Amino acid sequence: MKTTSERMAWLSVLVALLPLQLAAQSGPQQGQDQPPIEQKVMDVLTAFCNTLANARAMSFSALSTYEKAARNGQPLYYAVLNQVTMQRPDKLRVITPGDGVPDEFYYDGKTMMAYVPSEDLVAVADAPPTIDQMIDVAWEKAALYFPFADLIASKPCAVFEEHGINSAFYVGQSKVVGGTPTDMVAITADNIQAELWIGTADHLPRMVRVVYPHEPAHALYQTEYSDWRLSNSVDPASFSSEKAKKGRPMPFAPPGLREPPPAKQP
Repeated sequence: MKTTSERMAWLSVLVALLPLQLAAQSGPQQGQDQPPIEQKVMDVLTAFCNTLANARAMSFSALSTYEKAARNGQPLYYAVLNQVTMQRPDKLRVITPGDGVPDEFYYDGKTMMAYVPSEDLVAVADAPPTIDQMIDVAWEKAALYFPFADLIASKPCAVFEEHGINSAFYVGQSKVVGGTPTDMVAITADNIQAELWIGTADHLPRMVRVVYPHEPAHALYQTEYSDWRLSNSVDPASFSSEKAKKGRPMPFAPPGLREPPPAKQP
């Protein structure tokens, strides 16, 4: 009978061998003359971007994990869940439950509204007529950031065109991520290193892992995508909330920003 330590040692060997097995499937190896940008990867990315760009309306869940150092330097990991519903070109709803302060965001092509149910606080601001423009304005006005922004943009591949790709290679195929076969591709640009798991059959992303090599902390950012639904339209009522409209108003400004206290009278 094997002891616990023997079992753990055997398990460690199996885990150590797994990356070697995946590497043997594909990916550039030392001594091989591999093109810096493989055509197979570009085909996968093109199908992925076209599928998203051609979707008139869609909904999905995005579970984002990001790394931040504790006071003692130990890396800590935080998770944010976004439940997303959108319709091109001018409608978006993002429900964020769970860890942290739950919040809701609504955009109907004319106004954008951020609502905090636990405090019954709402911030409303005029919005531009497209999702692409709204994403920039939401950041500029209130530091609102959507980790899935590239997926809902009118041109999902624009991020590759703007920043360029230095290398791209096919890693292999996974059957354990997202509950469906996915193509694993690795991409490198000047300021980013990313690995994507993209559905082999439906061309929809299931996971994206990103590292910014020039960032001092070299932190890892990961987003898992699930519950994909593509359609032609969504009920317009989905992009507003009567309860949120009746909340207590607050400035549409970055969190923590408050009006300065009134000057004291002499």
